[in-house]
Amino acid sequence: MNNKEIEQKLRQAIQKNKILHSYMFIGNKHTQKQEISKKLAKEILCSSEENKPCNKCKSCIEVDNQNHPDLKQIQLESNENAIKIEQIRSLQEDIIKKPIISERKIYLINNSDKMTIGAQNCLLKTLEEPPQYVTIILLVENENNILNTIKSRCAKINFTEESKVDMTEEQKNIYHELEKIFGNTEKYTILDVLNKIDILYKGEKNIFEILEYINTILYENIFKNRLNINYIEYVENTRQRLQSNANYNMCIDNLLLNIWNRHI
Repeated sequence: MNNKEIEQKLRQAIQKNKILHSYMFIGNKHTQKQEISKKLAKEILCSSEENKPCNKCKSCIEVDNQNHPDLKQIQLESNENAIKIEQIRSLQEDIIKKPIISERKIYLINNSDKMTIGAQNCLLKTLEEPPQYVTIILLVENENNILNTIKSRCAKINFTEESKVDMTEEQKNIYHELEKIFGNTEKYTILDVLNKIDILYKGEKNIFEILEYINTILYENIFKNRLNINYIEYVENTRQRLQSNANYNMCIDNLLLNIWNRHI
């Protein structure tokens, strides 16, 4: 099952109210597991009765602004190389509190394979008997670092690095350039970008694949707290406008201006 099929299956589970209490998303940083986990959280928390996420309700707006009280992220702290037991204990203290504005609470544990053994054993207690309103998503690169007792209590989903499969040398150069520019937005002015990113204006044939990869790069920086979730919205808006047959060059112009105006 490819990533798009995985996303569709998860969306169907939300629509049928069959979301599980714990998932393990497995794959490297280029597999979109972070992007999809964020989309999944937003759809679960959305208060709309249909067309989730609606992007209009209080819940959707607060997810976009990264201040939703029922969406928590656990990750490596500054200058640390492991997620420690104290962070999981803090999660446990919070998890017993009922949701504030949504019907559920979502916990995203980034770099879950960096949890210490003590932290994993501590988390195991929560995975064994999670509150009914909780969904925990473990984002994992190296599955071998996760205890079997943790694995057995999570629905494991493997994500693939589809965007880089069977790439030509030209494609590799394009993706390298995208990583350099969109992975370091603070280092470039809009003039620098317009001079360097000609590949976007010439990439109309593969633009949706390119936008998908840009999203992957941006999500990585969002999870590192270097960017705001609005950057993803800019890309998604561009995708929607292009699908509606809007002028191609104007769509690319607006995307770049929206992102780099933040740095002017």
